Amino acid sequence: MGDDQEIKQEDLLPRIGTFLTLLGIFSFIFFLASDFANQPDFDWLFVSIILLAIGFGFRRRAARPAPAGRFSMVRKLREKAKKRKEEKKKQ
Repeated sequence: MGDDQEIKQEDLLPRIGTFLTLLGIFSFIFFLASDFANQPDFDWLFVSIILLAIGFGFRRRAARPAPAGRFSMVRKLREKAKKRKEEKKKQ
C-alpha cells in the first residue's frame, strides 16, 4: 500500500503544476484584458508570474517519460544521411 501512495503522489505533483500553469495563463489573459481597457490591474500580472513559476517548478520536478520511439525510423534515416554527407566531404 505504501508504494501505491508514492506513485500517486509522484503523479499528483505534475498535475498540480499543469493546473497552476493554466491558472497563471488565464490570470495573464485577465491582465491583458485590463490593459486593453486602459485600466491595467498589475495584481493579475503578479499573480500570473507567481502561478507560472510555481507551476513550472512542479512540472520540472516530475520524471521525464521514457521515449516512445515513434520517430525512430526517421531518426535512423537522418543519421544515415549525415554519415553519407560526412563520407562525401572526406573524399
